Amino acid sequence: MSRTESERTFAALPPARGRGFARTWWGQAWLKALEDTALDGEQLRRGRKQARDGAVGAVCVRPGRVTAVVRDRDHTPYRSDVLLREFRDAEWDRLLEVVADRSGHIAALLDRDMPPQLAEDAAVVGVELLPGIGDLEPECGCEAWDHCPHTAALCYQLARLLDEDPYVLLLMRGRGERELLDELQVRSAARAAHLPRTAEDAAPPAPEGVPAREAFAAPGPPPLPAPPPAVAAPGRPPALAGGTDPAEGLDVAALEFLAADAAVRAQRLLAEALAPGHATTPVPAALTVWQDTVRLTAAGPPAPIAARLATGCGRDRTDLARAVRAWEHGGAAALTVLEEEWTPGPEALARARAQLAAAWEGDERAPRLRATANRWTVVGADLQVRYGHDGRWWPYRRERGRWWPAGPAGPDPAAALAMPGSDG
Repeated sequence: MSRTESERTFAALPPARGRGFARTWWGQAWLKALEDTALDGEQLRRGRKQARDGAVGAVCVRPGRVTAVVRDRDHTPYRSDVLLREFRDAEWDRLLEVVADRSGHIAALLDRDMPPQLAEDAAVVGVELLPGIGDLEPECGCEAWDHCPHTAALCYQLARLLDEDPYVLLLMRGRGERELLDELQVRSAARAAHLPRTAEDAAPPAPEGVPAREAFAAPGPPPLPAPPPAVAAPGRPPALAGGTDPAEGLDVAALEFLAADAAVRAQRLLAEALAPGHATTPVPAALTVWQDTVRLTAAGPPAPIAARLATGCGRDRTDLARAVRAWEHGGAAALTVLEEEWTPGPEALARARAQLAAAWEGDERAPRLRATANRWTVVGADLQVRYGHDGRWWPYRRERGRWWPAGPAGPDPAAALAMPGSDG
């Protein structure tokens, strides 16, 4: 790989037989943008095949564009480009403020990781980090007007590069790695320099006020909006059963953990409430007590608190461990897939079968699958994919006689079965 401030070139990757193109959530988001945008599924299928066969040459990434030479099945070379909108300076400013505001985001980027929370925080300030429907614009020497097999193959290959290095996406958005890290260092240093040293320094200046005559002459404030509907009864929190002897007093560690969790959630809810378009955003369903128990356990509390959550949830520890693993792969949606078995209707079943039929191409040998409701199990192997209500596939692996979540969801059942956690 060669590198300049505004361009990176990656050598051609070897064929990708027997594995998915994206393991990370951001790599899968890139492929979802492609698959939701392309109008012809056959072109995508051919593109996947070409990418698996190693038809994509060296990949050049620069702001707003990724380029490669892709060889057709008859070995004719075509220059293929995929364009992605660069961020404006104002968008970069908001994104960098979000990253600099959380030391965990900076640490993750240094480790070449992109936590989902970073993308969520960016979205709150109006910056959509990952591409969506219609964001990946194709240009190809074959003169196709939509995504052709060559641009599709390039997108599938780029997903493999994104898995290894999320800075590839940030470069396409307009900023290189060194430039980003230097800017974050400057912003972090500026924040540290302006931290108040004493309580007096931290106190805001006293308001200057206005003369009483002006205050009484001013028009009255606009009417307040209607109050929200009353809540019939307070929610019931997860049980922290067991733990310390009552005679020893309050469990301070447990209280601190719950208070910190409440503060983080309150900050996120406030940021979402102030984000553009919040008024038209559907209200997410409230978590059940069991879902909230799983969420809290997945947050990684100290061992004594995790033990109390396990004791109070009414499930055995294996059930809780499986639920936590599902939550880590996809939150409440993944937990539903773990626990709910449903039978797809005729249309959903037809879509699922079409996806399964297209998942293994050419000389790739499709596994024998046994279907039960929304679950397809590989015959003779401890592997399974589950079909979600949203049309995505979730990988599972049998461990110690029970099915365990093996990775995040994706649109391709073959890629789901090839997840690292579900290797046969």
